[in-house]
Amino acid sequence: MKLYLSSYFLGNHPEELAKLIGSNKKVGIVMNAGDIYGNEKRPAYLAKELEKMKAIGLSAEELDLREYFHNKDGLRNRLKNYGLVWVMGGNSFVLRRAMRLSGFDEAIKELVSNDVLVYGGFSAGSCVAAQSLRGIELVDDAVQIPEGYDSTTVWEGLGLVDFSVAPHYRSEHPESDQVEKVVQYFEENEMPYRALHDGEVLVINGTDVKLIT
Repeated sequence: MKLYLSSYFLGNHPEELAKLIGSNKKVGIVMNAGDIYGNEKRPAYLAKELEKMKAIGLSAEELDLREYFHNKDGLRNRLKNYGLVWVMGGNSFVLRRAMRLSGFDEAIKELVSNDVLVYGGFSAGSCVAAQSLRGIELVDDAVQIPEGYDSTTVWEGLGLVDFSVAPHYRSEHPESDQVEKVVQYFEENEMPYRALHDGEVLVINGTDVKLIT
C-alpha cells in the first residue's frame, strides 16, 4: 500500500510523490470536495494542478466522480488506468459522499491494498483516508449538500490508515484556528491522529511511514 497524504497541495518536496509512483505516470485528479463551491473557478484550479503534475513528470486529467454516481463498475475500470489518484481539498463530507455514491470508497481500498495504484491527496483528500471523519465537522460543514448528492452524512472514512489527519495545523491558512479545535477533539476522545503543517506530507509505503517536512 502506497499513500501520499499532504497538508496542502503537493507539499514542500513534490519529487517525493514522483518517486512513490511506479511506471504508470497517469494521474486521475478528484476535485469533488469542491463541488459545493460551484464551477466558476474550477477550470483554473484544475489547470494549476495539471501543471504541477506535469512538472514532476506525471500526466494528469480530471476524474469527476459525479460522472460515476451509481456506476461503480465503470469507475472501477477507469481507476485501473491510473498509477495515482490525487484527491484535492475542499469539504471532506462532500468528498466522502461522492466517494460513496460512485463506489470509489470500495474500489480504492482494494486497488491500493493490491498496489495497483497510489492514493494521494491534500487537506480533505488526506482527512478521508482515516477510519472516521469524527472531529472534522469542527472545520468542514457536515450537512452541505451539492445538487445531485445524497443528503446522508457519511462519517466513516476510507480506512486506509489507522489514524485521523489534521491538516493546516498551526499554518498560515484560514482554517488553522479551527484545526486546533479538531486536534483537541482527537485528544479528548483518545483518537490516534497526525497533525500536519502546510508543506508537510506523510508518505506511507507498506509498513514504512515517513514524515516529509
